[in-house]
Amino acid sequence: MIPALVGTVAGVGLFLIWWSCWETPDRGNRQRKPGRLADLLAAAGVDKVSVRSLVGTCLGLGIFVALVFYVVSRSWPIAGCFGLFGMWLPITILRWRARKRTAMLRQLWPDVVDHLRSAIRAGLPLPEALIQLGEKGPEELRPIFREFGADYRAGGQFEGSLNKLKQRLADPVADRIIEALRLTREVGGSDLGKLLGTLAEFLRESARTRSELEARQSWTINAARLAVAAPWIVMILLATRPEAIQAYNTPMGAAVLVGGLVVSLLCYTAMLRIGALPQDERVLR
Repeated sequence: MIPALVGTVAGVGLFLIWWSCWETPDRGNRQRKPGRLADLLAAAGVDKVSVRSLVGTCLGLGIFVALVFYVVSRSWPIAGCFGLFGMWLPITILRWRARKRTAMLRQLWPDVVDHLRSAIRAGLPLPEALIQLGEKGPEELRPIFREFGADYRAGGQFEGSLNKLKQRLADPVADRIIEALRLTREVGGSDLGKLLGTLAEFLRESARTRSELEARQSWTINAARLAVAAPWIVMILLATRPEAIQAYNTPMGAAVLVGGLVVSLLCYTAMLRIGALPQDERVLR
C-alpha cells in the first residue's frame, strides 16, 4: 500500500509541476457574449429587466392565459394552444419595441455624426465631443450620452466608458461609429472629419432607402399576421359551442389543434423569411 500511495502522490506532484509550466487564460476578465434574449432586451431599450425576469414573465403569462381559456372553454387542448400564444406575447412586444427603436435611431444617427464632426473640427477631444451630445445631441439620445459623461468623469477611462456606451445603445450603426472613434483614438489620423462626413451621407441614404423598402414590406408582414390569426379567431368563436369543445377534447381533436399550431408557425416563419429585409449585425461586441 505504501509504495502505491507514494507513487500516486509523486505522479500527482509531477502532473501539477507540468501543469504550472503552461499559461492559462484569465477567465475572470473574459466577457461572456450576451445571449439572444439579452440582445433583444438591449435592442428594445429595456435595461431594468433581466433575462430571468423575462423568462418568468413569459411563463407566468402563458399559465395565466391557459387558465383563463380553460375556465371559458373547459378544454385543455384549446387552453394549451392559447397559453403558448400568451407565453410568446412578451417576446413579440419586445421585438416590436426593438424594431421601433432601431428605426428611430436610424433617423437620428446622421445628426449625431454631424454633431461629432462639428465638435472635432472645432478642436474638441473625442471624449468631450461625445459628452456634449448629452446637451446638444438629439433629444432621444441625450440621457445615454449623459451617462457616458458621468462614467468618463468618474473613472477617466475612455475605453471602459465607450464599452458601456456601446452596451446601452445596442445598435449596429452605433457599433460602427464607436469602433471608428476607438480606432482613431488609438492610432490617430487627420481624416476623421472627412470620414464622419461620408458616413453621415451614407447613413441618410441608407435610412431613406430602407424606409421605402419597409413600407412595401409591411404588406407582406400584415398579410402573414392576418393569415395566422384568422383560424385562431375562428377557434375562439367555436369554443363557445359545446359540441366543438367535446370534439377538441378527444385525442384526435387535440392532434388537429397541435397540427394546426405547427402549420401556422411554420407558414408564418416562412412568409416572414421570404419577405424579410437584410438586418444589420452588431460588430466587435
